[in-house]
Amino acid sequence: MEPLGRYRDDMRCFLKGDYGMAQAAINRITGSLDLYGKENRGENATVNFLNCHDGFTLYDMYAYQCKHNEKNGWNNTDGADDNNSWNCGAEGDTDDPEILELRNRLRKNAFAVLMCSRGSAMFLAGDEFCNTQFGNNNAYCQDNIISWLDWNRKEEYSEMFEFCKYMIDLRKKHPILRGRSGPSGCGFPEVSIHNKTAWNSSCDADTRTIGIMFAGRTEGNREDDIIYIGINAFWEKEEVQLPNLPLGRKWRILMNTQFKHTKDTDYHKLTKWMGKDTIVMFPRSVVVAIVEKF
Repeated sequence: MEPLGRYRDDMRCFLKGDYGMAQAAINRITGSLDLYGKENRGENATVNFLNCHDGFTLYDMYAYQCKHNEKNGWNNTDGADDNNSWNCGAEGDTDDPEILELRNRLRKNAFAVLMCSRGSAMFLAGDEFCNTQFGNNNAYCQDNIISWLDWNRKEEYSEMFEFCKYMIDLRKKHPILRGRSGPSGCGFPEVSIHNKTAWNSSCDADTRTIGIMFAGRTEGNREDDIIYIGINAFWEKEEVQLPNLPLGRKWRILMNTQFKHTKDTDYHKLTKWMGKDTIVMFPRSVVVAIVEKF
């Protein structure tokens, strides 16, 4: 398999809860050094994407189990069959509120993880407002609503649009997410793996909950930039332990896909804590936390 599609394929599989994908997901989020090598090219060599000009849009990735290319004229034989998509229980449009809520959360999970992955982040135009190709994954031949951007969806899916803006801004504010840094003042390694318990980097085929922490001081900054990404791709709640912090420091939850995003959402207050360093992660959710001073 060529490296070009490894981030897309591995992350799609992990985020929908596939068996045996945790270590691959960790590799992709931390810069795919297993593919590019730190000495030669480093994590900046990877261009990370989940959706692009061919294949499913982000909206369709969680609305369709199979491609629907009938209108292309080749009896649905064109286009890729290995989409690693999941319709969440209903093919295409549905009015089931539970399925719609799950799809919305999965879309936010995917975009959040993309923005928290080392390397260059690329997303498909229209994914930020849930553009659809109605399950067509090879729409280049369609000069109509199938391949056009439907800007009316920006208003209909305004929460997703504002969430994407929020995550892009978070990525800009924390360069530790994008690439290498100087050592942290508190002694944390630049990249560390925690999973459900702090400093636990072990994965097995059943692992579906991972935690990754980036720590360091980027150029021009006197303070540590420490950010933690927790991903629960499991279909049940999980208690997740964040690393214990030095004196005078505390965790603050910046984002939690369990909750609806608004400009006033206080993710830290809404997140359930079990003691000082342990949070409860909702099924199929993503959390982002930073370290602050008291």
